[in-house]
Amino acid sequence: MKKYDFIMVGIGGQGIVLASDILGEVAMSAGYDVKKTDTLGMAQRGGSVVSHVRIGERVWSPLIKQGTADILVAFEKLEALRWSHYLSPDGTAIINDQTTPPLSVSLGVSRYPGDDEILNTFKKLTRNIYVIKGTKTAIEIGDARVLNMFMLGCISYLLPIEPGLWKECTAQRIPAKILEMNLTAFEKGREEMAHVDI
Repeated sequence: MKKYDFIMVGIGGQGIVLASDILGEVAMSAGYDVKKTDTLGMAQRGGSVVSHVRIGERVWSPLIKQGTADILVAFEKLEALRWSHYLSPDGTAIINDQTTPPLSVSLGVSRYPGDDEILNTFKKLTRNIYVIKGTKTAIEIGDARVLNMFMLGCISYLLPIEPGLWKECTAQRIPAKILEMNLTAFEKGREEMAHVDI
């Protein structure tokens, strides 16, 4: 497997750290070297959450340089825009179609960018942009909190690692009583990416 540098971004409560942990564990179980670091800015209050995950034959540092990320996975649209400068010119952006205005927008101090503004920014960076309805799908499955497993399903479709290994590692981290719902979300994520032109 070639080297993959992931930036996973979103807001507190979306399960980004757990998703990035499972991503790292899957890659290690598959025999790859992994380095990872998380940044949580007031995450419990809906602040920014960012995970750097680097996977390859040998990885020396957990931090990804700006403009070099192979895959940006955004759980929320504004966070996608905030971290877009990390994406490499031939990188892939997977953006969940969720709008969660921060407090500054609610107070009228700043504005939330429109979809066209967000997409135009990404179109200047890469041709590989996938906007998906992850939150909507998670709610349809039964719980918005399985969004992180849906996003992991999307990621898994891009990596040459067997789905069974993803499920094994997920089962080690998710309580048995909610495992089936989470695995359903994972499969829905894979299906989502299978239906887009990659």
